[in-house]
Amino acid sequence: MSIKIALVGNPNSGKTTLFNSLTGANQYVGNWPGVTVEKKEGKIKKNKDVILTDLPGIYSLSPYSMEEVVARSYLVDERPDAIINIIDGTNLERNLYLTTQILEMNIPTVIAINMMDIVEKRGDKIDIEALSAELGCEVIEVSALRGKGTDAIADAAISAASGAKTSHPLSFSRDIEVALSKISAIALAGMDEAKKRFYAVKLFERDEKIIAQLSLSKEKLASIESLIASIEKNYGDDSVAVLTNERYEYITDVAKKTCKKKSVALTVTDKIDRIVTNRFLALPIFVFVMWFVYFISIGSIGDWTVGFMNDTLFGEWIVPAVSAGLENIGCAEWLVSLIADGIVGGVGAVLGFVPQMLILFLLLALLEDCGYMSRVAFIMDRVFRKLGLSGKSFIPLLIGTGCSVPGIMASRTIEQERDRRMTVMTTSFIPCGAKMPIVSMIAGALFGGSAWIATSAYFVGIGAVIVSGLILKKTKPFEGKPAPFVMELPSYHLPVATNILRTTWERGWSFIKRAGTVILAASVIIWVLNSLSFEGGLHYITEDRAGASILEIIGTGIAFLFRPLGFGSWQAAVATVLGLVVKEEVVGVFGSLSSMADADLALELVGSADSAGFAIIGLEFFGGSRLSGFSFLVFNLLCAPCFAAMGAIRREMNNAKWTAFAISYMCVFAYAVSLMIYQLGMLFTGNGNVVGSIFAFITLAVFVFMIVRPDKLVKSNKKDALLDA
Repeated sequence: MSIKIALVGNPNSGKTTLFNSLTGANQYVGNWPGVTVEKKEGKIKKNKDVILTDLPGIYSLSPYSMEEVVARSYLVDERPDAIINIIDGTNLERNLYLTTQILEMNIPTVIAINMMDIVEKRGDKIDIEALSAELGCEVIEVSALRGKGTDAIADAAISAASGAKTSHPLSFSRDIEVALSKISAIALAGMDEAKKRFYAVKLFERDEKIIAQLSLSKEKLASIESLIASIEKNYGDDSVAVLTNERYEYITDVAKKTCKKKSVALTVTDKIDRIVTNRFLALPIFVFVMWFVYFISIGSIGDWTVGFMNDTLFGEWIVPAVSAGLENIGCAEWLVSLIADGIVGGVGAVLGFVPQMLILFLLLALLEDCGYMSRVAFIMDRVFRKLGLSGKSFIPLLIGTGCSVPGIMASRTIEQERDRRMTVMTTSFIPCGAKMPIVSMIAGALFGGSAWIATSAYFVGIGAVIVSGLILKKTKPFEGKPAPFVMELPSYHLPVATNILRTTWERGWSFIKRAGTVILAASVIIWVLNSLSFEGGLHYITEDRAGASILEIIGTGIAFLFRPLGFGSWQAAVATVLGLVVKEEVVGVFGSLSSMADADLALELVGSADSAGFAIIGLEFFGGSRLSGFSFLVFNLLCAPCFAAMGAIRREMNNAKWTAFAISYMCVFAYAVSLMIYQLGMLFTGNGNVVGSIFAFITLAVFVFMIVRPDKLVKSNKKDALLDA
């Protein structure tokens, strides 16, 4: 029979790192809450009969957000055989608050004190034996990052699960304990003794979910309410605050007995934070850091890797070799074209970006692991609160730089439904790994590999989130005050190679898998549609029998929609639509069409001569305009995401109408922004047209009005304040 052990702790306490160490799993590790948004299971490496469940990070067992509900529901309903409660040793008092609640569940518990290496580096001391005696359970030092103490904590948890000992909950003041006993007698008479303590405490706190679960009669609820009201009258506070004060008095006493802190004026982390989180310097530093990341990954080393992969490896070696090999063995002309041009050319155009994406993912992983990106969430909280959003809304955006799907799922950490919905709608505005090949393609082909194009793409996404926040928060479905943002900022530390490489490979492998599955299938479809024509009867297009391809007919039929945005060619229209399947397919379409293009097709290049692999997107497809190319880039960044992300939006919204609204909003927003970029850009360069300029100015006026119009909530608050005065 297998043993079930739950891994529980505060967000950012090292929980997922410990899970990976114990199970050998490759869960994503980040320095912000929301990385684990649903429970994950794995078997402990040294004992396959033990199932370890990694629960979302929580601060207490009084759930407000979706991931807190997931964690508590598992502990209450599943009742694992043991709990590993991981605690950040650098912030003992805050972490012990959750511990006091876990111990009330009467489930065998062991405590893992994490980050002890940092505690020792600071000169602090934690008396592990004394802490174990105070809490009534085994306490073990661990360093999840370095694998220190992980085997010991696993053995202790297995031993606790196999034993009869439960836990040692704290005792409240005498009158509170009497009230809890009476509540237990009134409402929990037939319940298992091990569960009574937890349920009695939750009834005392008027926990709505527990009250609904127990379905108590009005008489019993009235009796319980009388007991609670009596305590509240004696203490002069509400029941939740009464128990919170009792817990922290106990925690403070435990900390004084077991922890000695060395008096240090300023740590290295404090000194760095004085600069990188400075009110005036923080944002310029953030912009510079992101520019440097994109300069390395897109503009210099990354640009060279793409040039080699696309132009040399696939363009000069693989595609010609495959084509020649197939011709030598007597394959039909159509089969040679399908394999060499359709499959290898299409998939190769995407795979050519793999080294560049790995460099980008590596640099982002370094920033995440060392602790800087969690500071970015703190910095952006100042901006987001002015928009009526919590800083928690920026965390999904950070996670979404790898893939929009986990970023959208991370919105579960947001308590208020209106903020969560808005975050779901805007998370995919940030360029994910799938969109970066589009950014690189445009930057390399039309702008000489400029790092500023990639950097601007990132901040266009952030700008779209900010503008959306300003607009949507003034509408009835989204109005309201933002929830408070609480987040532990980890100490700066040297990145751990295993974490960096794991994160980089996970993101890169996801990119490669899509190239070998969905993009492969899409490339075949593109080849078929671009090789067959209906003119004069359905036939394969050859030099002797030409005609407009099916793909060209379809693309021409929808191209008019994008002409006001500057990219009205049928090729760009097809690429944009197929990008809704997977965003990388935008590049795959150009790669396939490039391989299949006629030799006499005008493939003039604007930009770096090293980017010849991108020639197909030069003057021919964008009317000789860099502005058209940039408009194309912005539209594909901001419009509806890929099918997988749309599915994630549907799951998180849990409502078909809200899902349709979210996707429609993104498409309309992207169209409006691209329209303004192209039409106003053409006007300022002296090439604009009257109709397009008028529509662009009308769109701009609507945006400005929606942004600056008075906030009804703010006006209402001011009115109430005047009435109170």
